Amino acid sequence: MNIFIDNRSGTPIYDQIYSQIKAQIISGSLKEDEALPSIRSLAKDLGISVITTKRAYEELEREGFLYTVAAKGCFVAPKNIELLQEENLKKIEDHMQQIMKLAAACNLEEEDVFEMFRLLWGEET
Repeated sequence: MNIFIDNRSGTPIYDQIYSQIKAQIISGSLKEDEALPSIRSLAKDLGISVITTKRAYEELEREGFLYTVAAKGCFVAPKNIELLQEENLKKIEDHMQQIMKLAAACNLEEEDVFEMFRLLWGEET
């Protein structure tokens, strides 16, 4: 598992850990039932507080990406298809919001954007 902490980023460290682990789970880099480094081990490797790492792991567990086995550690939870679909829907909505802003800045009409999408969709299929 690769985690990179950017101290110059405005993003809290726990959130950087959370986001990177979550992305690795969704992409399949971290496999179902794969053990994660212990909270203490990851904190030591990253040179951060155990509390910070614990917060990231707890958030991932709360969202269903990890599960904990007492005296064994944290593991990647089996992928929940509905959860992954919801994540992807959020990403699509975010991209659509960006498209709407760009289209407005270019004075494009709604139908122009739909036509661009239909053309691109045709190229992909």
